[in-house]
Amino acid sequence: MNKILKMELLGILFVFTLGALLHFVFEWSGESPLAGAFASVNESVWEHFKQGFWPTVLWAAIEHRFFRDMLNNFLTAKAVASYLIPAVTALIFYSYTAATGEEILIVDIFIFAVAIGIGQMVSYKILISSGLPGYMNWVSGAMIIALAAALVLFTFLPPELPIFRDPTGTYGIPLGAR
Repeated sequence: MNKILKMELLGILFVFTLGALLHFVFEWSGESPLAGAFASVNESVWEHFKQGFWPTVLWAAIEHRFFRDMLNNFLTAKAVASYLIPAVTALIFYSYTAATGEEILIVDIFIFAVAIGIGQMVSYKILISSGLPGYMNWVSGAMIIALAAALVLFTFLPPELPIFRDPTGTYGIPLGAR
């Protein structure tokens, strides 16, 4: 097994473990708004996207130390993974809850693991593919920054849409709440 594949597989475990912990960090922090920028502040689908995104970005930073001079497609691979994980999560979550009419915790956990696995394996395929045009790194970097900004912004200023709504009917953390 090559070094790149090993790192991507290890990334599945890293992202899953850290992401699972991020589910509780906001509460553990005494509901600190700073922690809320990075951790789920409620049970909305949107807030759960942070659990895949931030660990993926952190894992990418770790991987970059090993691969920075080896791979041309690094930022593109990580941008695709960072968008794919929440997209797969939402697609499968909304599909199964529409079919069953209920949320099932063990299924939600399984979906999270599957989404991470898909994101990491697509990342691997992009990492080992032939070089993409240089501008793709700039576009990909901007896409990562845009998603990071949206995850933080919509924690404090969430639109009143179902994806942002907690089952209790609340939305994010109101600005100035603490």
